[in-house]
Amino acid sequence: MCGITGICVKDLARGVDARLLEAMTASLAHRGPDGSGSFVGPHVGLGHRRLSIIDLATGDQPIYNEDGSIALVFNGEIYNYKELRQELMARGHQLRTQSDTEVIVHLYEDFGDDCVDHLNGMFAFALWDAKHERLLVARDRLGERPVYYAEHNGRLLFGSELKAILQDRSIPRDVDLGALDDYLAYGYIPAPATIYTSVRKLRAGERLVWDARTGVRTNIYWKVPFAPGRIRTEDEWVAELRALLVDSIALRLRSDVPVGAFLSGGLDSNGIVALAAQQLGTPLQTFSVGFGEADFDELALARLTARRYNTDHHEIMVRPGDLSSFVDLVNHFDEPFADASMLPTYYVAREARRFVKVCISGDAGDELFAGYSQYRQVQRYATIDKIPLPVRRVVFGAGAALLPDSVPGKGLFDRLSVEKGARYQRQIGVFSLRERRRLLRPEAGAARCAESRLFDPFYNANGLDPISISQLVDQNTYLPEDVLVKVDRAALKNGLEVRIPFLDHRLVELVNSMPLDLKLRGGVTKYILRRLLRDDLPPEILTAPKRGFGMPLKHWLRGELRDFARDLLLSPDSRSAAYFERPAVERLLASHDRRGRDMSERIWTLLVFEQWCRAAA
Repeated sequence: MCGITGICVKDLARGVDARLLEAMTASLAHRGPDGSGSFVGPHVGLGHRRLSIIDLATGDQPIYNEDGSIALVFNGEIYNYKELRQELMARGHQLRTQSDTEVIVHLYEDFGDDCVDHLNGMFAFALWDAKHERLLVARDRLGERPVYYAEHNGRLLFGSELKAILQDRSIPRDVDLGALDDYLAYGYIPAPATIYTSVRKLRAGERLVWDARTGVRTNIYWKVPFAPGRIRTEDEWVAELRALLVDSIALRLRSDVPVGAFLSGGLDSNGIVALAAQQLGTPLQTFSVGFGEADFDELALARLTARRYNTDHHEIMVRPGDLSSFVDLVNHFDEPFADASMLPTYYVAREARRFVKVCISGDAGDELFAGYSQYRQVQRYATIDKIPLPVRRVVFGAGAALLPDSVPGKGLFDRLSVEKGARYQRQIGVFSLRERRRLLRPEAGAARCAESRLFDPFYNANGLDPISISQLVDQNTYLPEDVLVKVDRAALKNGLEVRIPFLDHRLVELVNSMPLDLKLRGGVTKYILRRLLRDDLPPEILTAPKRGFGMPLKHWLRGELRDFARDLLLSPDSRSAAYFERPAVERLLASHDRRGRDMSERIWTLLVFEQWCRAAA
């Protein structure tokens, strides 16, 4: 894994600011501690920080084509690079390295911007074509690798993280109030927005082209597919899925440095470890994180698979005192990000980096195989939805309005009073529309809060059942904007690359073409995955209830961290007070103290924003 940066200028007389490019690149040293490189031409400057994993000797960047007219900086891994090398050499290309990066340069020579269609991998790259004086920037299909960019004062700046662009002190820091509303609604800021009005993010599966004449143009080159596939028997589905998953894991084990694996107590990571261990000739190094609270701790389950496959197993424990990294980690994300599992992800990545440079993980299994509890809830709502919506709005809406915030069941009444995107936001989001309007001050956009603008477009999809629509929403929003952001930042803060076999785009396309009954059957989630792995895993793993990779925040915010939250949010010098109504914050804290509804996710979301405000001031 690496970090990339760049500057493009329209005015040749102005030229590229080499000092700024150097500062931008240096700000990403954590992503690539093994080396740096740069290229500066008349219109463009490219910067690179390297984490060396493939072709340790000759893989330094930027990388060029045969005549030097194309320069490339790249972040990620192209898993099918060996096959692509053979194809390119058969067509007469001369490759001077053994790296995966170089294949992109020559694919661009053959296919132009459509070079991305040939790549199986996670990537973000910037390619300068000097002959045509144009820049191509692209992000992988599922959004594993990030790209931020800003157009300001006649220049385009881009980088793997927001902090690279903010090295330019002239970039405006105006808070995007629409992005703040999204943050409170979802716990993250979805692309293309960022917390600042002046900076944007490339979306998953998106390309950006820049030239001095037309400036920036973007387009989506790949969308998550969700359509029925050809008819197969259940045995045929299982066999095809297993073959593809085994191949995906084999590709992600390609490396010139040791590879380890994250191992929780869940089906997904255990399955990945089991299938990976069967391919390796040496013991796989595995890494697990646990908590003192029994209802969140999965170490005992992880040990079962570790013992079965004789892995070199490592465990760490996360306790309330470990929130000492809270400030540093929140600041590292550069913009508000409220997924509390960033903390255990950071700690397990830090432990893993002591032994390996690369880990594989079981992320994305829930989104693909309908593993989340909300999918079963969507199924149960079908009965109540037979009541006309106007009636439900009156009956359940009135019930939600009458119940105090601290009473369990208020959220359910609120969800039953709406439908489609609005309901799903209230299922999986943080603050509902009503709560955001009460929380935000008028000058912070309270009147402009939107119901569910992020989710609504997916409910216009034709021919999909409600559960498949929910999966489509998650694969397009929560997965790239939350899960993959968390993994990218928390792991690369430690200089660790994480590879995700479930995100091979071929596998995504296959699973999304399966009948729903193969994913959710009779209340059993991930049915086909459980069947596929039934001979590979201990029975306790196959039957264990889902816990999720979360934090025991509800316990901590009523115990050791109660005063921490109050002191930070209600202090006289609170920065978030410029955005939030103090009485609403006080009610939220008091409601959680009464041990009724669990308000910990909402409190954590405000804590993160408060700390971000302090860092950004």
